Amino acid sequence: MIDAHAHLEFYKKNLSEIIEKCMIELKAVVDSITEYRKIHVWKSWELLRPYFGFIFPTLGYHPNEARRGNWEKVERVENFIWEHMEEIVAVGEIGLDYHYAENERQRENQREIFRHFLELALQIDLPVVIHAREAEKEAFELVQRMGARAYFHSFSGSVELAREIGENGHRIGINTGIVFIPEMRATAEALEIENMLVETDAPYMSPVKGQRNTPCNVKVVLEEIARIKGMEFRYVEEITERNTTEFFTLRV
Repeated sequence: MIDAHAHLEFYKKNLSEIIEKCMIELKAVVDSITEYRKIHVWKSWELLRPYFGFIFPTLGYHPNEARRGNWEKVERVENFIWEHMEEIVAVGEIGLDYHYAENERQRENQREIFRHFLELALQIDLPVVIHAREAEKEAFELVQRMGARAYFHSFSGSVELAREIGENGHRIGINTGIVFIPEMRATAEALEIENMLVETDAPYMSPVKGQRNTPCNVKVVLEEIARIKGMEFRYVEEITERNTTEFFTLRV
């Protein structure tokens, strides 16, 4: 099993314990190391670096930070990505989140910074991890115009858009919310398994109320997809692992 999207750097108190357990149950975790408020990419990088080889890092700039329009910070993150471009498997997460953007100025900040990091990803020839909330169509259209190769993690848009994204060669993330979010379940029902990656978005989106999510819970996603599709668990595991390793060019 591979968790295609998590944030292990948020487990500062028991990080090693959680990773050691994950290493028993999983083949790999793709960790989205993303600049967001006081979570700085350079600090997260140092925290997770001892586990690289099991953890495969991406580097990005979260849209909820991008809404502030701090271009000095953008430059610092961009320089950090250039410095580590040979060690990362994607640029992200980046994108648009109109749920928290309070006004048009904040949304425009998000758009400008999103375009900036899409251009960077194209320059260094890496795919992108997209965070899109209440702006899925706009994010997809921009990805298409710029010619980036994208993974829409924790997708919460329409089934019709999910199909269009898959038909255009991008990938859709189904996370542990599949057990309690009807829209995500509907996407899993409608989408071809060849277009899916499975993820937890840990420590968020826990399938167990009152507990923090962990990458080990990616098994829950595989079980639910297998149940929905009427497929064997091992088949779903095999196909989604292949999807993940091919998209991120993982060596596992």
